[in-house]
Amino acid sequence: VDLMSAEGGFSIDQLMELAGLSLATAIAKEYPPQDAPNVLIISGPGNNGGDGLVAARHLHHFGYKPTVVYPNMEAVTAKNDLYRRLTVQLKQLGLPVLPKWEEPAEGDFDVIVDAIFGFSFKGWRGGGKDAPFDSIIRVLSEGKLSAPVVSVDIPSGWHVVEGPPERHALQPDMLVSLTAPKKCALKFNGRFHYLGGRFVPPNIVEKNSLELPAYPGAEQC
Repeated sequence: VDLMSAEGGFSIDQLMELAGLSLATAIAKEYPPQDAPNVLIISGPGNNGGDGLVAARHLHHFGYKPTVVYPNMEAVTAKNDLYRRLTVQLKQLGLPVLPKWEEPAEGDFDVIVDAIFGFSFKGWRGGGKDAPFDSIIRVLSEGKLSAPVVSVDIPSGWHVVEGPPERHALQPDMLVSLTAPKKCALKFNGRFHYLGGRFVPPNIVEKNSLELPAYPGAEQC
């Protein structure tokens, strides 16, 4: 589904804003700020990471206290002005944006958002360019922290079609699919599955034979 084609007409900025808002809205539905105020967002180097940055801003305005861990921040923001501006927005709100992962203590966070790898990812093997995220994925997949994990579009480390890897398979409590659920979502066994896709025009729905649900009222997911 290419929403950024001439036929779709969207920009990456728009899609990222819509995705981040959908993510924040889904979190607010199941983990309200009065019960789970402290949210850790782990952002990867691509568009999923950008969705996490946008969600952090919205969560702040929803009454949460988000903290962002962005391991590749300097390299990514130096090359991409969109990600640079998103981090500036968070810093203007006084939100912590940390360039290095340090395993949090039990109870530090009420919810953890996995915004590391997205739909273009072909399965995590560890090492190489994924090395900054090796320890993060291990910690999340081994359940060392009791806070529920919310994954953006695809649980990090999963193959977009085949699903979880044989080892270090992250099993989130919530999955927020974007635009349309990916095939790997069939293997999701968590409690909550939301779809942020109320922006897909009918012609693209028809062209791709998508079966998208109706969104009641002003719902975004």
